[in-house]
Amino acid sequence: MTTQRYFIELAYDGTRYHGWQIQPNAVTVQELLNKALTTVLRQPIEATGCGRTDTGVHATEFFAHFTPQPPEGGVLTAPPSGGWGARLNAILPTDIAIKNIIPVHADAHARFDATLRSYQYHIHFNKDPFKHNYSWLIKDKPDIALMNEAAAIIMEYTDFSCFSKSNTQVKTNNCKVSRAEWVETDGGIVFHISADRFLRNMVRAIVGTLMQVGRKVIKPQDVRAIIESKNRGEAGTSVPACGLYLTEVKYPFCP
Repeated sequence: MTTQRYFIELAYDGTRYHGWQIQPNAVTVQELLNKALTTVLRQPIEATGCGRTDTGVHATEFFAHFTPQPPEGGVLTAPPSGGWGARLNAILPTDIAIKNIIPVHADAHARFDATLRSYQYHIHFNKDPFKHNYSWLIKDKPDIALMNEAAAIIMEYTDFSCFSKSNTQVKTNNCKVSRAEWVETDGGIVFHISADRFLRNMVRAIVGTLMQVGRKVIKPQDVRAIIESKNRGEAGTSVPACGLYLTEVKYPFCP
């Protein structure tokens, strides 16, 4: 029997969910996607995600892979373009959207084959009911020039143990950060960061540390000592999940 693996591209508002990954006694994006795929394909499906997002974190671009089994003695053929996607979107709640379904090679892996991931963290300065759950509200504007000076220092390092949750059972805390930059927006600021991989809670811990720089609690050069300490206790407090978005995942075999 011939099997075909697929990448599924989706986006979701993470407000109502306890992150991507299935867990007991909590509603997650992976759980609802698996149920929808199982319904549409009429067989048990378990999708593997490109990573995990925490409770309340959003994704404008997220990938998962799944491999449906062909019927006995036959080949599972994909429906016309948009067929599966339209049926999945009809089943899924409005805060989860299927954007694309892409045939890939049989051993393609949504998590391990990703070469780049990008996140954004959104902050606004004036109370806005339409930004609640989608951006972090702070009262005083921090010093963005100092924060960008500290962000540039981050790109000089690869071991980010100081920004990682403990006991995450990963083989290495090394990441190659290719972008770390604050950009001003109308009424707020956005932190852009890209790397080959991220540790659990890494972006929110980095933002919390850079906010200490922006509020002049610490100096930009102090970030060096924090990173070199490899101690999570030395870094800043993690910022709220509501402002964090996974915005890009790149693969060598996907456009």
